[in-house]
Amino acid sequence: MNMPVLDNRLNAMTVDVEDYFQVSAFESVLKPSDWSSIPLRVEENTHRLLDVFAEHNAKSTFFTLGWVAQRCPTLIKRIVEEGHELASHGLNHRRATTMTRDEFIDDVKTSKAILEDAGGVAVKGYRAPSFSVNDDNQWIYEVLVELGFEYSSSTYPISHDLYGVPEWPRFKYQRPEGITEIPIPTIVKNDKNVGIGGGGYFRLYPYWLSRKRIQAFMQSETAPYSFYFHPWEIDPGQPKIANAPLKSKIRHYINLGRMEGKLKRLLSDYRWGTMADAYELK
Repeated sequence: MNMPVLDNRLNAMTVDVEDYFQVSAFESVLKPSDWSSIPLRVEENTHRLLDVFAEHNAKSTFFTLGWVAQRCPTLIKRIVEEGHELASHGLNHRRATTMTRDEFIDDVKTSKAILEDAGGVAVKGYRAPSFSVNDDNQWIYEVLVELGFEYSSSTYPISHDLYGVPEWPRFKYQRPEGITEIPIPTIVKNDKNVGIGGGGYFRLYPYWLSRKRIQAFMQSETAPYSFYFHPWEIDPGQPKIANAPLKSKIRHYINLGRMEGKLKRLLSDYRWGTMADAYELK
């Protein structure tokens, strides 16, 4: 028997489609030149997610690496055929803060072309790897407009050692360049933004605490909530990267075995759609 949802608004489910060896936490020990020799797990994991979404009548936006789309065209077709939104996560998970303007243009333009060719649809959304947009590279929005993107979800207004622009807007807004930015959700506690958008925070905390924070957001705001995670987060059997930094390993591997169960509870407790639908971007 299906339980009633806790809030009737349509929220945005998002998946950053990358494999376990492509994350920024491991970039110091695994280079893109190594990737072709490592067995893929992202395709099987993402198919599992699509099955779970179908079971819960949920739709999602899949921010997908061009590198993955090149190697898994059947997966991309399924994403589109089942009514989900296909969006860009760049080509090979290179953080935007490490690229020149020309490098960024080549990265995003190439990825967009690969995704559109594989999916047969226009790609209108972009998410920078590791939320790597900040005060120093706002020119990225000019490039995205030039390349035909209509929205970005590339900022997380929190203090974090790897990313974050806490003084930037917390909610959907129109950039002066002519593109919409949709930040990852936060709540304010003790005058400080606290991340509640998913990822490692969701795996770290017990589900009741994550739900409590999501409820706090929904009770104080009228905006949709959005959630993000990765296919490798439901894969506790993934190979371990033994030579990765200890801090990175702790962040990456914590509670992988509990993630799928938590995700299913989240899908049951709220209504989920694509970014385009939840934020009325169409």
